[in-house]
Amino acid sequence: MTMITTTDQLDQAVAALSQSDFVTVDTEFIRETTFWPELCVIQLASPDHTAIVDALAPGLDLAPFFRLMADETIVKVFHAARQDIEIIFHLGNLIPHPVFDTQVAAMVCGFGDAIAYDQLVQRVNGAQIDKSSRFTDWRRRPLSDKQLDYALADVTHLRDIYLYLNKKLEEEGRTDWVLDEMKVLTARETYDMHPDDAWKRLKMRLRKPQELAVLRSVAAWREREARERNVPRGRVLKDDAIYEIAQQQPRDAEAMGRLRTIPKGWERSSIATGLLNAVNIALDLPKEDMPRLPKSVQSPEGAGAAAELLKVLLRLVTEEHGVAAKVVATSDEIDRIAAEGDADDIAALQGWRREVFGEKALQLINGELCLKFENKRIRAVPCIDQA
Repeated sequence: MTMITTTDQLDQAVAALSQSDFVTVDTEFIRETTFWPELCVIQLASPDHTAIVDALAPGLDLAPFFRLMADETIVKVFHAARQDIEIIFHLGNLIPHPVFDTQVAAMVCGFGDAIAYDQLVQRVNGAQIDKSSRFTDWRRRPLSDKQLDYALADVTHLRDIYLYLNKKLEEEGRTDWVLDEMKVLTARETYDMHPDDAWKRLKMRLRKPQELAVLRSVAAWREREARERNVPRGRVLKDDAIYEIAQQQPRDAEAMGRLRTIPKGWERSSIATGLLNAVNIALDLPKEDMPRLPKSVQSPEGAGAAAELLKVLLRLVTEEHGVAAKVVATSDEIDRIAAEGDADDIAALQGWRREVFGEKALQLINGELCLKFENKRIRAVPCIDQA
């Protein structure tokens, strides 16, 4: 198959693809050495048409592709959509809508946690995908027919998978379950993170306001540097270095040079000047402007054991409903339910998740539901008051 290399060709392909009510989408990109992913290939398919686009072709304007992504009358079908949407958002300043993610739908339909595309193809279509081209450098040209076939298979099989999963969701009354997940996936704030919020992506090893202020300031500085230079965050400064800087709080190059995580001599570089400035800005903040983490909820006695019982209950109800546990409740949510009970900001206690698991979880920790081992199986049954 020949790749699309001109804007006119892309415009014609989009016109043909737009005749359908859905289009399957995938991208091939490289980002090992960059902050922003470098889009190399775009694959598209509808029931009657396929297209593979050379995103690196000189003079190619991707405007027709972005127009297709923005068309509200056409469902855009992805598998594990987040990185693809991130690329589209970065290059086109838009988020595709409406979106259907077959990985999420597969979890709701009981195919396990985060099933890989090739495994889903095998289970739904009975087909085997040749994965020998999966390590292709998609920047190289020309791409072989084998590589193009591999890339196109990512969207051709996806058509059948979408139709199968969409029908299954409708039959089981679970379409709204997936729509709830798509709201998060297509929210602008999912992709448009402000540098000042970069610290929230780090594991919270620190608690003191002054440490958190430095952590926030240095993480924001690193985020801006990485974006501006288009290099991975770790190429600018490792996470371990951010933690050590937040704890040791060096105000000058000499103090910076004594840190274990800073390479020898780096503290005298021009980039270190900006980092030290970020540290000093944080240290000079009034105490009331320094960030504070919410006070940890004191887990009541027995919360740990309750969490273990909730995990057993989660397995029971997800097996009963044929849905992946990961999409119903996370480990953190389980721990919070065990410690806090009902809370408005726990996703597992909202919407369809509450119906499937949350209500029973609250009954369990309130002593209204019991787990009974009978005939080599565990069952959830109403508790009988023995008083």
